[in-house]
Amino acid sequence: MSLKAGIVGLPNVGKSTLFKALSGKAVDINNYPFCTIEPNVGVVPVPDVRLGKLAAMSKSAKIVPAVVEFVDIAGLVAGASKGEGLGNKFLANIREADAIIEVVRLFENPNIIHVHDRVAPEEDIDIIHTELILADLETIEKRKLKTVKDARAGKKDALAEMPILETIESALQAGKLAREAGIAESEDSKRVFRELQLLTAKPFLFVYNMSDPEAALPPELAARPHVRLDVKIEEELFSMSADEQAEFGISSRINDLIRETYSLLGLMTFFTTGETETRGWTIRRGSTAPEAGAAIHTDFKDRFIRAEVINWEVLLLAGSWSAAREKGTLRLEGKEYVVQDGDVMVFRV
Repeated sequence: MSLKAGIVGLPNVGKSTLFKALSGKAVDINNYPFCTIEPNVGVVPVPDVRLGKLAAMSKSAKIVPAVVEFVDIAGLVAGASKGEGLGNKFLANIREADAIIEVVRLFENPNIIHVHDRVAPEEDIDIIHTELILADLETIEKRKLKTVKDARAGKKDALAEMPILETIESALQAGKLAREAGIAESEDSKRVFRELQLLTAKPFLFVYNMSDPEAALPPELAARPHVRLDVKIEEELFSMSADEQAEFGISSRINDLIRETYSLLGLMTFFTTGETETRGWTIRRGSTAPEAGAAIHTDFKDRFIRAEVINWEVLLLAGSWSAAREKGTLRLEGKEYVVQDGDVMVFRV
């Protein structure tokens, strides 16, 4: 499943260093604005203790984890919505992302340039959100012109669309994000959001880059969904073994970010297990059994008959697939079954 999270922020807040800590890829992390121009893409395994336990039970030759994709995007500055800095490139890249990981600088370091010569996290957040809001207002304005023409032509979708656009526009003009507009969920509203690809309709997770991740946060920062990291330390920890980390008395928090991002994207994992491999498969929350089967092969959705399903912990208690079948804990599920996180499945097609 190709869903990705875009890492954004002002220049020199630690975006590319975070990306390197996540992916292990060598990227340009020089101390000047816009050292990232083209986005870097990294596919990162999702930490999951269930994989190892299932693999041990099945004596699997290989373990294949679920993954999440991160994109390191060029730094944004005030005026980006009008093309300042690398604004146009930034906005185009973030529009392609499914969620936004916003890196915010809380650390003091006179040797690392801050684009505004001061560390002011709330101001930094406001700058980014303002630019995204301005870009979305431009999108709404263009869409309204089209919708008016369509409404005059008597198109039903256009008549239903205009109040939705006006509600979103009012929220944006008030400084709110599109996802905070309070629009009732309907087929029309889903279609409008899907077609507009508004930047501020995407889910956000904040990464606070701090010298001391245990330090207290101001209430306004603590209230936002966030993960606290010392990004530079995380980059150094990436090359250390678990024993080395224990020796220094430092443990990585990067797995918290990976798991939170996976959840932010609305994803969950089901498993297949056997002697050849134990694998975690990525699907959207709420997927039916045929939709989950399509993660393995597209034919599994169209040719789906049924699935054998068992919760991973119940399977471990049984000790094997055949033992679970004998105990009656293995279930047969049809096309309407909604897959649960941690299900172990075999598909019949």
